[in-house]
Amino acid sequence: MANPVSASALRPDPWLCRFAVFTAAATLVLICFGGLVTSHGAGLAVPDWPNTYGYSLFFFPISKWVGGIFYEHTHRLAGAAVGLLTLILAGWLWRKESRAWLRWLGVLAFVGVVLQGVLGGLRVVLLKDQIGLVHGALAQLFFVLVCLIALATSRWWLDAAPAENEGTQGQATLRRWVLAATLLVLGQLVLGAAMRHRHAGLAVPDFPLAYGRLWPRTDTRFLARYNQQREEIHAMKPITASDVLLQMTHRLGACVVAAAVAGAWWIARRRLGPGHVLRKSLLAWLGLVAVQVGLGAATVWTAKSADLATAHVAVGSLILALGGLQTAAAFRLFAPPRSRDLTSAGDLATPTQPNGAIGQPVHP
Repeated sequence: MANPVSASALRPDPWLCRFAVFTAAATLVLICFGGLVTSHGAGLAVPDWPNTYGYSLFFFPISKWVGGIFYEHTHRLAGAAVGLLTLILAGWLWRKESRAWLRWLGVLAFVGVVLQGVLGGLRVVLLKDQIGLVHGALAQLFFVLVCLIALATSRWWLDAAPAENEGTQGQATLRRWVLAATLLVLGQLVLGAAMRHRHAGLAVPDFPLAYGRLWPRTDTRFLARYNQQREEIHAMKPITASDVLLQMTHRLGACVVAAAVAGAWWIARRRLGPGHVLRKSLLAWLGLVAVQVGLGAATVWTAKSADLATAHVAVGSLILALGGLQTAAAFRLFAPPRSRDLTSAGDLATPTQPNGAIGQPVHP
């Protein structure tokens, strides 16, 4: 018969956790390089793939790393480095980790990074902006996945088993709020990626108003006037009504995300003690959202400064990753009774092997 064991008695591999954190940090750097590529319009500075102007990726002469080629080529090199780190992480998990679901997350991460590389190459070869959109969205999801692997391999995850007095209605409400806010952040990042890959980031060049109005007009007459102003004052390309609506939807989405994150923090403030890790992290989450709104405004005011636009992408990635980590933590700490029972009976059990011998404890 299975005998439950204490989660605190399990001994995670601290070096595995550190390596997962390092891989997550490298992924964030890769996302920043990708942001610089788009911000500088360097996506096609290297027109071939998988080679670079006929050279192998790793033997392209440094003397030729100039202009947009520098951003695109370093982005490819960073992608190769993250791919290697993910392969090592997946292999390490498969060899050392006793939790089957975590081993398969490692496999999923490796499949994801390979798919991401292929999508990046196809974007160059096929010249499709739609592929760039998928490429950008998948990068965000991959970053969240690696962060979740790092969390699951940490000592905190093992020590944070659901308490007997948790799982109340208040905690259930908090779980739903954090999950909903995280999904809204993901939707907002997809909208942002759509704007960047349509090159519509300045379809509305003023903020907080839009062409001097609360909501800009998009009929043919006013679009012609907008385009004339853009050409005369900013030397920008013409826009369509879809570009304007996409920009305004992104702005409204920022308000919705801010309200959702603030709501999650307010619930945590009422339900959790001052020193609770989720209450603190939700306050940090709200602070990051405020920074992100400021970066978005500054990007408009500076006519899409490449550095500010890239910082906007990086902070958005951090907001999504923190949301994913908090969602996992909330479900870990405040598991519903049924999930808690399954955890006690399954993840923390010492399974019996086919030959009747008692196996090693399975980590939760």
